[in-house]
Amino acid sequence: MDSNLFDEKAEFGLRLLLEKFWILRSKDPEQYQLIREREKVLKRYVDDKFGFDLTVHQHFIKLEKIPVQTKSWMGIQGFQAPLDYAIFCCALAFTENRSVDEQFLLSEICEEMKDIYPGEFPLDWTNYNHRKSLVRVIKQLEKLAILTTVDGEIDQFAQDEGQEVLYEVTVYARYFMRTYPKDIFEYDSMEDILEQEWERHEAGARRKRVYRQLFLSPVVYRRGEDDPDFAYIRNYRNRLKDDIEEHTLFRLEVFKNAAMLVTDEKKQEFTLFPDQKAIMDVALHFSAYLRNHLNDFPVDTMGNVRLTYVRLEQMMTQVHQQYGKGWSKQYRNGTIQQTLHEFLALLKDWEMLEEDSMTNTYRIKPLLGRVSGYYPSDFLQEEAQSNE
Repeated sequence: MDSNLFDEKAEFGLRLLLEKFWILRSKDPEQYQLIREREKVLKRYVDDKFGFDLTVHQHFIKLEKIPVQTKSWMGIQGFQAPLDYAIFCCALAFTENRSVDEQFLLSEICEEMKDIYPGEFPLDWTNYNHRKSLVRVIKQLEKLAILTTVDGEIDQFAQDEGQEVLYEVTVYARYFMRTYPKDIFEYDSMEDILEQEWERHEAGARRKRVYRQLFLSPVVYRRGEDDPDFAYIRNYRNRLKDDIEEHTLFRLEVFKNAAMLVTDEKKQEFTLFPDQKAIMDVALHFSAYLRNHLNDFPVDTMGNVRLTYVRLEQMMTQVHQQYGKGWSKQYRNGTIQQTLHEFLALLKDWEMLEEDSMTNTYRIKPLLGRVSGYYPSDFLQEEAQSNE
């Protein structure tokens, strides 16, 4: 088959590149080989549509995915505090100065990080929170294959600062950080780095912005009456729809205030809404309740519903009364406040809700209206019979 054709192998390769940080030859040789075989057509497509750089190295393949805007959910999911990111950067500096396959002890990296840590207060490994932070960082480095454990167990370090672990630096340590057009110290902010990205994408910049937003975010919202990105989606929706359906498993949906990619196929590589988490039942039932009572709430020109926390709590109480008997035990028997807390966190992650700290209110976004959940008729019949 012609390697220049965008076939099923290329579609699968694109899916892997978009979902994974990188594909390591040592861990996923079949996936690595598949992308190597479709390298030309994939490079051409991601450059033309996204403006992304595809790096094909003898040890790994990586698609450098730079978003249009940074979002909170784009962070490292295992990290819990800014300290984790600071220690992570110190650890990267440590590993980049080591030779491939060089071994070192946990105590060595601990001592060196104390010297290069830039925080106002120094790292203190007698501090339990600092040790726990380092444990999270080391686990992330192992997950990314930047480090491998030779002997020992990092979890024990959280309880005992004197615990030793022997590590080895991998070949991937030198390639985690992407290269920048200029010295990173010349940038004053994260926005400067993102703005610099578009200086090299004058040709087709609007198209690339739109593709990045559609593929890297759950939804693209209309940000006002004059939103050039959303106007592009509406004006070229048929062309976008045809191209996306030809090259991926997604299809494009465009509404008045939102555009998104959806799929009917549940693939292991995808991060989809809803997934199997029990909190998803709560979200789907809350959406169904809101849809059924939409006349009770004013909707602004951007399709948002503004609610106070007290009103949300009242609604969650009503949703629990109506649907709660079918929820998992955690949410069936838990407090309304705890359920609401987890529900709001979920919606924020999926860009279905925004919190307005100035007015202490919440905006339910249009994407939540795209999903809803109801119990099947046989469940309702069994419920009615059990109540007789």
